[in-house]
Amino acid sequence: MAVVVRPERPGDEEAIHAVHAASFPAEDEAKLVDALRAAGRLSLSLVAVVEGRVVGHVAFSPVTAAVGRNRDRHWRRSPCWRKYRRRGVAAELIRAGLEACRAAGVGWAVVLGSPAYYGRFGFRAATEFGLSDEYGGGPAFQAVELIAGTLPVSGGLVRYAPEFAPWT
Repeated sequence: MAVVVRPERPGDEEAIHAVHAASFPAEDEAKLVDALRAAGRLSLSLVAVVEGRVVGHVAFSPVTAAVGRNRDRHWRRSPCWRKYRRRGVAAELIRAGLEACRAAGVGWAVVLGSPAYYGRFGFRAATEFGLSDEYGGGPAFQAVELIAGTLPVSGGLVRYAPEFAPWT
């Protein structure tokens, strides 16, 4: 199976929405991605394509910390169609996304997800860095430093874009 990871482009919106809607119990994740896109807050949006079909998606949007730069990123989970799960598609999207962020000068990223899964990409509990999230993610709230010396240790509260509020 050949997977191509590329930036989202016009015309991908419906397929991306469908991937998110099929991957989570409710359409909240899909609606959030749509809202972030409409607000111009998808700083990076990548899709995985197999045989011409969008089968996975990862998106990054800005976050701020009490101490730190505004260019830091958060991402929504990287879902893929059930048929393509456990085949490395999501992992490929995550690696490509983190590398694209690093290449763009983004120093660190946060995610809310499984520590066992995201740990393999270098993520650690955000509390280890003195970071907390406004939604009480606990151990699922994790951070990774992409460029040495940029993670705001003791950075305090991490805030998300306002589009996240309706889904919390």
